[in-house]
This record gives sequence, structure tokens and C-alpha cells, in this order.
Amino acid sequence: MLAASIVLSVIGLACKGDDGPSASPSATERVTTRSPSATGASESPAGGKWRTLAPMPTPRSEVAAAELNGEIYIVGGFEGDGSPSAKVEAYSPASDTWREVAPLPAPRHHAAAFVFGTLFVMGGFETSFSDPQTSVFQYDVTGNTWSEATNLPKPRGGHAAAVLQCGQDVLGACIFAIGGTDAAQRNIGEVAVNDPSGLWLMAAQLPTPRDHLAVGAVDGKIYAIGGRLAIDFGRNVDANEEYDPRANRWTAREALPTARSGIAAAVLDRRVFVFGGEGSGGTFDQNEAYSSETDSWETMPPMPTARHGLGAAVVGDTIYVIGGGPTPGLSVSGVNEAFTP
Repeated sequence: MLAASIVLSVIGLACKGDDGPSASPSATERVTTRSPSATGASESPAGGKWRTLAPMPTPRSEVAAAELNGEIYIVGGFEGDGSPSAKVEAYSPASDTWREVAPLPAPRHHAAAFVFGTLFVMGGFETSFSDPQTSVFQYDVTGNTWSEATNLPKPRGGHAAAVLQCGQDVLGACIFAIGGTDAAQRNIGEVAVNDPSGLWLMAAQLPTPRDHLAVGAVDGKIYAIGGRLAIDFGRNVDANEEYDPRANRWTAREALPTARSGIAAAVLDRRVFVFGGEGSGGTFDQNEAYSSETDSWETMPPMPTARHGLGAAVVGDTIYVIGGGPTPGLSVSGVNEAFTP
């Protein structure tokens, strides 16, 4: 097993990401009660509050993100000159400050991050979209060092990761690697599962293989949402598919109202919030929330800054949406915006 104790964390992956707008170091606040309507979402958008916080010191896109011990770690991605990054920066919502921690052992973009006792970074691309990796890096908070953990069975990038109780006859928690592409930029349907013994197994295939998707876990099930086909943001999908580990089965659920990829997701109050993304027409500011209880979507107040390739994580009652590209393709920002439903 990759670690001994578990803190549930679900990370949504983003997309390909020029220096975007940066936030003021002093927090500003915006309360919104309307957002663009979308077919399939609630017609009366819910309220919520957005705040603009201290910007990320190194503007990036195609990052991975996860919360650990009250801090949000933004990992890898692309930097402003287009180079893949090994940078890792940690944000403290309590003090609205950033600190740089030890870099990854190697650059990674389009990786997935998750917390399983500590921070892990799984797969991703090192240079081009033709070199997905099998590596899994593990962070030691006390020593501020990285080490290698059990590799993925096959290389993948542009995927997402979740930690959830294994189900069926396996006791304990499992790590799920979902979606992404291989070296030929073909979509991967195989769902790789790391079980408590440390073995990698294969779960039921993702019905709609795709990359640049996001996932969220609610009530013991995983929701794989949005994404694109073969790294082409002109081929975005609206798929929302639920995985039940106890039955090892996928089920189609109410589609994402706005088909998009390069998105981020976070779970709060038993809802999966899906942020941003890109398509052939530009970047998205959409913020849509899925309730598995009612199998329905609700339109939430849009992000102040549209972007793709961003990271999202929850601390307390707030979702922090960080980094990402303001224009489709290779662009970056240090934007740090917080949403409280």
C-alpha cells in the first residue's frame, strides 16, 4: 500500500495551459447571485461568495492540487515560458500566504495528486504528450523531501485520481487512477486500483474513456465528469459516470450541463463542484455543482476569472481554485480565488 493512514482527497485534473491576470495580495470579495444558464442545470442559480486571495508566486497551468494539514499544495504544471515544471508551492488559507517546498524529483504536467496519509503525485507527462509516466512520488512533510512509491502499472497522463474504500471483498482504502492517455494519445479505459496490499489491480472499464476529466467521491462512489477525447479540446464530452466499488460497476448519471475539459473538481457538502475548463471557443468560468442524492446539477456563481488547467481543493467550508490558463492552450496564471457556497 502507498501509505498507512488515509485522508480522503479527490483531485480533478485540468488542461493545457501567457501570463494571466493575477490577484491582489490583499483579499477582495465578490458576492454573486447569478451565473450563465446551462441546459440541464437549475434555472435559478444559487448564491455564493467569491474572494480573490494572494496569488500563487509562480504562475502555472496544468497543475495538480491537494489539501494536506490545512494547506493546499499546487504541484508541477507548465510555467510561463512553456517549460514543464517541478515546482511545488503550498498555500495557507489561514494566513493567506504561500511558501515554496521541495520540488518534484522530475517535472510533471497533467499529473494527478491525492492525499493518502501524505501527499502523492501520480503519473503525468514529463515533456510532451507522448511521454506519459508511471512514476508515483510521495512527499515527506517533516523532512521536506520526495521519494518514489509504487509505480502505476502503465503510463498515463491527463488522468484523475481518487481515494475510496475498496469495496467487494477487499477491506481498507484503495487508490483509483481514472482516464488519461497513453504515449500514442489514445484514451485509456482501464481503471487502475492500488489495493491495501500494494498490488495494482484493474477495475471495471470507464465507459467513456477520456482525458482532462475531473473526479469526485461522495457516499462511497466515484463520479468521473467531463473531459475530452484524444487531448483535443474541440472534442469535449459531458459524460458523468458513477463508479460503485462494491459492485465494480459504472452507471451513467445526469450529464454535465456544460461540456468542457481541463476542469477541476472539489467535493463539499456532499456535492461535486466542477470549475472552469476550455473548449474551441475559449475558456470557461462555469461553476456547476452535482448532487448524487437527486442526480441533478445546479448552476452556481461563475468564477471571477475563467481558466483551464487549474487546481481545486477544500479547506473548511471553502473551495480554493488556483492557477490555470486564461486562454486556451499554453497560458498560465497565479490566480487564487475562493468560493464559499
